[in-house]
Amino acid sequence: MTTYDAVAGFPVTIEKYELSGLSLEPRPGFTRRTTIVRLLGEGEEGLGEDVTYDAAAQLAQLERGATLPLAGHYTLDAFSRLLDELELGPSGFEADHRRWGYESAALDLALRQAGRSLADALGREPRPVRYVISKGLGERPSAAPLRSLLEQYPEARFKLDAAASWTGDVIVELAGLGRTDVVDFKGVFRGDFGERPDADLYRRVADAFPDVWLEDPGLTPETDEALAPHRARITWDAPIHSVSDIESLPFPPRTINVKPSRFGTVRRLFDAYDFCVEQGIGLYGGGQFELGVGRGQIQLLAALFHPDSPNDVAPSGFNEPEPRAGLEPTPLDPRPEPLGFRRATRTANRAAS
Repeated sequence: MTTYDAVAGFPVTIEKYELSGLSLEPRPGFTRRTTIVRLLGEGEEGLGEDVTYDAAAQLAQLERGATLPLAGHYTLDAFSRLLDELELGPSGFEADHRRWGYESAALDLALRQAGRSLADALGREPRPVRYVISKGLGERPSAAPLRSLLEQYPEARFKLDAAASWTGDVIVELAGLGRTDVVDFKGVFRGDFGERPDADLYRRVADAFPDVWLEDPGLTPETDEALAPHRARITWDAPIHSVSDIESLPFPPRTINVKPSRFGTVRRLFDAYDFCVEQGIGLYGGGQFELGVGRGQIQLLAALFHPDSPNDVAPSGFNEPEPRAGLEPTPLDPRPEPLGFRRATRTANRAAS
């Protein structure tokens, strides 16, 4: 039986659904918006989070309201097939982000109506999750923001976004901290977002950080040559939406970054977990700037499938302009709720999910 088979047949009854918006302004001129999907039925509520990055698409969905014909009696798999037939809104990679909001809510609701938890349904024991804090260092990069975080959170480790502005001195300073597990080159474009392939930058970073994972290089003849000695450390994120994407990578990876919302459906995500186990490919998890319940859900998935990896699933509070004291340190207690697909939130830190 596959991992998906363990949940696909769960009945789910949906009577209605509701949408509500969340927002955060992490820096001037940028407001992150997400939408909480609430599926309601049989006195239970299933929650998911639509992490579409297009703010206008998020606002348009809220303005339209709950107009999709979702009410009915299904299995989880039949509900997913219903979504195949519906127009949810965004296209391209954003379509998967929205789809995940509805699929994760349906998984949560089906489990709650069945009186089961995800861990119980899968026969897996959640374990404490090691996480990294993902940081871009801006137009004038230095290690100062990382040192500031280390003063509050001395156990912190990082996933850093490399950029053309990283001078030799900056690279030496960052590497000297000895706290980095992943460097993301962002060379595989996400829409119009990314960094141009830079063979010289890749070579300098790979040499200065000899033990870190090198994520999403933009491969050209020049960058491929620069990274040839480090190929075993290359990992992928942005291209990965399905098993076929993993199979299509330019060479077999030792590990990959699995972002649940990038897969869109529970089936595609769980099939990827199974495939990587079969092929001996390691996994670490990643987030999409979730503001609500979605963050806890990806933390729970990390606890079930890859707790000891450099998971980019730090508490949401680290996305705030000035991370506050008191955020949960690594490793995270998995704290699954007794029913459904959620991680229980701390009373003192409800907003962080």
